[in-house]
Amino acid sequence: MMNYDSLVSKAKEAMKNAYTKYSGFDVGAALLTKSGKVYTGCNIENSSYGATICAERVAFVKAISDGEREFEAIAIVSSGGDYTYPCGICRQFMSEWGTDLKLIFDNGSETKVYTLEQLLPEAFIKF
Repeated sequence: MMNYDSLVSKAKEAMKNAYTKYSGFDVGAALLTKSGKVYTGCNIENSSYGATICAERVAFVKAISDGEREFEAIAIVSSGGDYTYPCGICRQFMSEWGTDLKLIFDNGSETKVYTLEQLLPEAFIKF
């Protein structure tokens, strides 16, 4: 398994591609699949705010569209200088593939790791 520092580095690299014309708040994500592949994503804003897509979902959509269905961990970083936790839509979206997913957050000096279950207890999951 890839170590968390490597995953955080890939998320930071992905963050450089963020399109944040409206907020200036860049987010990057790096998603590790159980097969060992890493898919990255960045947030992409739109003038129709509802069309904006978060970095986490970009990474997941790329992986899913390549046929991946099992995931180990996702690292999430931002230009905000603090831990950046996923929004409710992203938490629910990620729960579709299980709540044992590890979420890695880095603020530049420390790293925190949670499971999705910890951040979304009693998720709506219909398996």
